[in-house]
Amino acid sequence: METFKVGDRVNFLNDKGGGVIKKIIDTRMAEVEIEDGFNVPVLMSDLVLDFRAQPSRQQQVVDNVQKEIKNQQIIEQEAREESRKSELRRFARNTEEEGVYLAFIPHDQQWLLTGLIDVAVINNTPADALYSFNLKEDEKYANIDYGSIAPFSKVVVEAISRDDIEHWCEGVIQVVLCQDDIDFVYHPLHAPFSLRTSRFFKDGSFVESGLLGEKAMMICLSTVTALKGSETDYTKLMKDGVMQPKANKDIVKKEAAIDRHQTQPGEAIVDLHIGELVDNILGMSSNDIFRVQINYFKKMLDSAIENDYSKVTFIHGVGNGVLKNAIIEELKNYDNTSNRMASISRFGVGAIDVMISDKKK
Repeated sequence: METFKVGDRVNFLNDKGGGVIKKIIDTRMAEVEIEDGFNVPVLMSDLVLDFRAQPSRQQQVVDNVQKEIKNQQIIEQEAREESRKSELRRFARNTEEEGVYLAFIPHDQQWLLTGLIDVAVINNTPADALYSFNLKEDEKYANIDYGSIAPFSKVVVEAISRDDIEHWCEGVIQVVLCQDDIDFVYHPLHAPFSLRTSRFFKDGSFVESGLLGEKAMMICLSTVTALKGSETDYTKLMKDGVMQPKANKDIVKKEAAIDRHQTQPGEAIVDLHIGELVDNILGMSSNDIFRVQINYFKKMLDSAIENDYSKVTFIHGVGNGVLKNAIIEELKNYDNTSNRMASISRFGVGAIDVMISDKKK
């Protein structure tokens, strides 16, 4: 006996005419709507499919195969998307401060300067993060990836080769944090980044990350503290329920020299390795190199003070201590500054934090 389903067009086996099956009564009988519009019960053994009105068996097979392929593609796409995401090591030792990070993670953790590199956005916050990753191409921006990241998780945007590094050194990452049951609203994050290609070819650029459990180049886009807003932050900008534009002086504010090194509001990291400051050191004496480094240090510190930064980390390297000692000596000429060794877990022993207090006090 043939198998029928609702909607099949059938002919009567022992009589003229036919109709459309409207209901399967039981395993033996079906209700058929005939041409006159009446529904009549008929034994299934007295019915035969009207093949002229049915899709061909071959077409049904093709349709089923295509449907199966499409379903498989969806499953594989979802699996690939999930494989890009992973949780962070929240409770490991020396984990980074809560915030949003950009990370470059070498695949080969033994030979850090060779092989592929994962470009990842890290959400080390208790909130869900909606992100947009944009790279600068000529004078325009191209969106490379967007989506969501669960709290205390990361997403790998792309695995890039060393030949492609220069295309991933400048861009903008935008993030909106969303969290239930909180008494504040997170500020949206708009974080431009600009890196020197040479950083990717220095062992010292990749340090052990507590969050990742492996070596990576970590760029803090913002701490979670800096993104937390309060109700007063918004009421100052609101009047009669309409958001007021910022003062024009904020809109046209010229970018300060220190801003290119900003890691979060009021903080910056300045790498004083000569390879970060000049493109070619051929012909430069050790004294020439030192003068470039110390002059850049003073230029960045002056800019940080002028633009109300609270902390600048200067990476001076280990070496023979000449640059470090010169920095400490120079700081004696600045009021309202203090210094301390920077985080060893992030920079080893080759960096110094300069704290800047309010110069108006």
